[in-house]
Amino acid sequence: MAMKHVMEALRKREAEEKLPVIRLEIDYELVTLHDAMLAEDEAQIKKSKNRLAELRKQLIEWSIN
Repeated sequence: MAMKHVMEALRKREAEEKLPVIRLEIDYELVTLHDAMLAEDEAQIKKSKNRLAELRKQLIEWSIN
C-alpha cells in the first residue's frame, strides 16, 4: 500500500514538472504557426499543426494522470 502512494506521488511530481514544459512548447509552436501563416508557408503550417496535435495529446495525457 505504501509503495502505491510513493508511486502516485512521484507521478504527480513528474506531471507538475512536465506540464509547464509542454505549455511552453505549445506557445512556441503557436508563434511558429502564426509566422508560417503570415509567410503563407504551407509546409511549415502543416508541420506546426501536426506538432500542435502531438503536444495536445501529451498535455491531455499528463493532465489526466
